[in-house]
Amino acid sequence: MTPVPRVLLIEDDDSVRSGLELALRRQGHDVVTASTGEQGLQRLDDHVEIIVLDLMLPGIDGFEVCRRVRARGSVPIIMLTARNDDIDVVSGLEAGADDYVVKPVLPRVLDARIGAVLRRGERRAGTVDSFGDLVIDRSALSVTKGGSQLGLTPTELRLVLELSGSPSQVFSREQLLRAVWGHDYLGDSRIVDACVQRLRAKVEDTPSEPVYIQTVRGFGYRFGPV
Repeated sequence: MTPVPRVLLIEDDDSVRSGLELALRRQGHDVVTASTGEQGLQRLDDHVEIIVLDLMLPGIDGFEVCRRVRARGSVPIIMLTARNDDIDVVSGLEAGADDYVVKPVLPRVLDARIGAVLRRGERRAGTVDSFGDLVIDRSALSVTKGGSQLGLTPTELRLVLELSGSPSQVFSREQLLRAVWGHDYLGDSRIVDACVQRLRAKVEDTPSEPVYIQTVRGFGYRFGPV
């Protein structure tokens, strides 16, 4: 039997939390819930594989929860935001979220986003590519730098795999959004840009002067050195 991924749902609104928990269970997910950020952080040790996180929480808010989760590991995070607010979305992405869904949440949309994030960590046939001291093992789904394993989230890993698969090729943000996030709408470049910044902080010697994840102004990104 295929193991069921465990979802940690952190949401303070009782009705929203109960409704999403029921909907996710009907979709076949194993769900644990928390009503506060503090409680959610305590339940991280329950073999959680993905977090669905409301941003507006009492006490420790979702932004701080996101930062603390990222300091502890690479569990993927989908944030829930009450409105499509640029400041909230960008702040959440910069704090370490992998994706977001705007409330009111459609369960089928959330289920699709969860599936897309989890698929980014699936193993597949591949090769081992070396770029200086950066080594990308596509079969083992690992990236090392100077012999040390980099703790990448599934989204960061999928992004570096996508870019490094065609060195020197320029990818538009829309291309990366479709290939990495699986979204069927365009224009949400904030997700791509935030993930690039987090990835640079891990793979570059000097993130402000990137060698591997290069910006091509007016177009998008490419993998170097070229």
